[in-house]
Amino acid sequence: MISRRDFLQTSMAASAIYGGASFGNWSKLAAQQVITQDDLLNFDTYGNVSLIHITDIHAQMKPIYFREPSINLGVGEAKGQAPHVTGEAFRKMYGIEDGSASAYALTYDDFSSLAQAYGRVGGLDRCATVINSIRAERPDALLLDGGDTWHGSYTCFHTQGQDMVNVMNALKPDAMTFHWEFTLGSDRVREIIADLPFAAMGQNIFDKEWDEPSEDFVPYKFFERGGVKIAVIGQAFPYMPIANPGWMFPEYSFGIHDERMQDMVDEVRAQGAELVVCLSHNGFDVDKKMASRVSGIDVILTGHTHDALPEPVLVGETILIASGSNGKFISRVDLDVRDGRMMGFRHKLIPIFSDVIEPDASVTALIDEQRAPFIDDLTEVVGQTDSLLYRRGNFGGTWDDLICNALIDQRDADIALSPGVRWGPSLVPGQDITREDIHNVTSMTYGQAYRTEMTGEFLHVVLEDVADNLFNTDPYYQQGGDMVRVGGLSYDIDISKKQGDRITNLTLQKTGELIDAAKTYTVAGWASVNEGTEGPQIWDVVEDYIRAKGTITQEPANNITVSGI
Repeated sequence: MISRRDFLQTSMAASAIYGGASFGNWSKLAAQQVITQDDLLNFDTYGNVSLIHITDIHAQMKPIYFREPSINLGVGEAKGQAPHVTGEAFRKMYGIEDGSASAYALTYDDFSSLAQAYGRVGGLDRCATVINSIRAERPDALLLDGGDTWHGSYTCFHTQGQDMVNVMNALKPDAMTFHWEFTLGSDRVREIIADLPFAAMGQNIFDKEWDEPSEDFVPYKFFERGGVKIAVIGQAFPYMPIANPGWMFPEYSFGIHDERMQDMVDEVRAQGAELVVCLSHNGFDVDKKMASRVSGIDVILTGHTHDALPEPVLVGETILIASGSNGKFISRVDLDVRDGRMMGFRHKLIPIFSDVIEPDASVTALIDEQRAPFIDDLTEVVGQTDSLLYRRGNFGGTWDDLICNALIDQRDADIALSPGVRWGPSLVPGQDITREDIHNVTSMTYGQAYRTEMTGEFLHVVLEDVADNLFNTDPYYQQGGDMVRVGGLSYDIDISKKQGDRITNLTLQKTGELIDAAKTYTVAGWASVNEGTEGPQIWDVVEDYIRAKGTITQEPANNITVSGI
């Protein structure tokens, strides 16, 4: 008799055929510029259950450009494994043709020129079209939102997330989990979830005072779909008070809580769950480890680290689905559930090519309604760019180089620090830079640009701490995000070393002198988690800098030398 794992391995091969690495036939078609909406949506409906997954939208309602990372290093068991491969190596791993639509969607090479050919991506009205198409074939498909939804844009900031709530409600999700949403403040989060027409989930969100699961969020919910009893378990971002300001949500604690996750899986199985889905915002490597420690989860819909993979990753008998970010992709997973077990699946990572997919007119109108009160501010041109502006990559991006330059210039500092967040669209050479574009890479509820003094010793400690967050070989000590971006500073990093020994040759660029541990330096930065941080908003600092420059020419800083790969 064939084993269940053999069934799943067979499904991995089917996934590649039915819309996995090759995305069906559209990769070759798109290379010839004749891609159609039908190509993108084509799917051989399978089994009796369909899941639709979108995550890490970061309030991007309109089409954007979004460049995937050039560097995404894995350490320990993750070294050289998906998603820690990029560019040519990624294309080779998945059989993707150079210059194809899938190369444009999933890798970074020749991004500016391919952007001219394939256009923008995303747009929630285009996502609505894709979701409606899947529901037309499978009316009871589950739509699951992985979080980082109510954060990341001008309008989201000024409406305290209400713009995204209104638009997402129109897409009719069945459940969501959370991360950046909590930076709206816990009172605002509770206000929103009280009126949500779908489940707000997080088995790992606890009442901090009583150290008990919070009653504000459900740990799981059952759904009857395709004759199958499905349990969806929510897993919110586990490192909230570390990565974001704990004073904004003081009554909650988080964490991974493997033992409780196992209890939840056992509990839903005991209540007759035939399919167990984890809607997670852990990050890919954390979810991969969790899948090895918690038995009985069939599917993990992973989020937080913004990885987009054209094939699922199998850990034991659990499949991990990674659906990218910024509304750029939607995953469809069809499952064959029989006799209380998942016996097979087909999967497709659907790129949302905005110029190909017809927008849903009602959602377009709703998006425009949310934006209308702010449209003059959103569309005001601040400057132009001659360079590709992007954020992703373990060590740097030209958007962050620009932000660091703005901090040094506008705040009269020796050194600039910018958080290694992964959200934020790209701009291609020749584009105007609008106020909306600046907010898309800076908008948050604690965006004050501080100016302070730090000793060389303290700077070294800061960099070592962040490097350990990124390169600790135990995924449970990784909190997502990338290395803090630095301006006015260069250094060497050996990622194979232990904490405290990775960072060497810290150098002040304006003098060429090594950083003195005992000396004090003027440092400007933003996104401090400390309550009461003072300074102008980072978006105002960046806008003033761009206006003064007029046209931005921003090549990569190349101020970090990496070894130990």
